[in-house]
Amino acid sequence: MKLIALPAFSDNYLWLWQQGQEAVVVDPGDAAPVLQALRREGLTLAAILVTHHHADHVGGVRKLHLATGAQVFGPAREDVPAPFMPVMQGDHLTLLGQTVQVLDVPGHTAGHVAYFLPDAAPSPVLFCGDTLFSGGCGRIFEGTPSQMLASLDRLAALPPQTRVCCAHEYTLSNLRFALAVEPSNADLQIYMAQCQQLRAQGTPTLPAQLGTELQINPFLRARDPHVRHAVAQHAGLSALEQTDDAAVFAALREWKNDFR
Repeated sequence: MKLIALPAFSDNYLWLWQQGQEAVVVDPGDAAPVLQALRREGLTLAAILVTHHHADHVGGVRKLHLATGAQVFGPAREDVPAPFMPVMQGDHLTLLGQTVQVLDVPGHTAGHVAYFLPDAAPSPVLFCGDTLFSGGCGRIFEGTPSQMLASLDRLAALPPQTRVCCAHEYTLSNLRFALAVEPSNADLQIYMAQCQQLRAQGTPTLPAQLGTELQINPFLRARDPHVRHAVAQHAGLSALEQTDDAAVFAALREWKNDFR
C-alpha cells in the first residue's frame, strides 16, 4: 500500500491510502486536493473514513461522495455528513484487501474513532485523526482527561513499528513543548533535529513511528517519573495529585494549552 499525505488548509494532512488503482481517503476536510490526486494518479475512490466531526475533517465528505459514490464510514456517536456507515470499537472493515479495525478514542471529541490496519505492509498503519500527534496529542474539547489518557493508552499498546498517520503537521511545535518537559531526553533531542531537517526540505514529518513516540511524546510518557516530576513542579501539584495519573495528565495538557 502507498500512503500519500495531501496538504490542506494551513497544516492539515488528508491521508490517501492507495492500493493499485483504488484509494481510500481519511478525514477529507477539503474535496479539491483529493479530487486532484485521484485525477492525477488515475485512481478510483473506494471509501471515505472519518475520525471525528470537526469541519476540517468532514468539510469535503459530501462533495467527494457525490462525485465518486464512495461509501462513507464515520464514528457512530458523532454527526457526520449523511449518508454514512456508523462504526465503533470492535468493528472490522475490509477495504482494498486490508482489514481495518475501529478503535474508540474519545477525548478530543466525544465519539472520536481511529482506524488501525494491522496487516499493512511493510508495517501496520494507524489513522488517528486528532487524538495522537507526533510529540503531542489533541486538545480535550468534548471529553475528559481520563478519557484522553485511556485513548492514548489504547494506541500506545499497538505494535511499536506502527506508522502513525496524524491529521496535522504540528510536530515541531509539539517537540518544543516536549523539550520543555524533558530537556535531557536524548531521544527527543535527536528526533527534533531529524524533524527540523525534514521541514527545512519541505517534507512532512509524518507518518511517525509509534515506537519513537513512546520515547519522545510526553503525553504517552505521562507516567514516566521524569515527566511526572516536571509536571508536578510546573503545576504545583500536591503529593496526592502526583499519584493520580489523570490529574498529572490533565496538568500536562493544561501546560501545553498555555505554552508559547
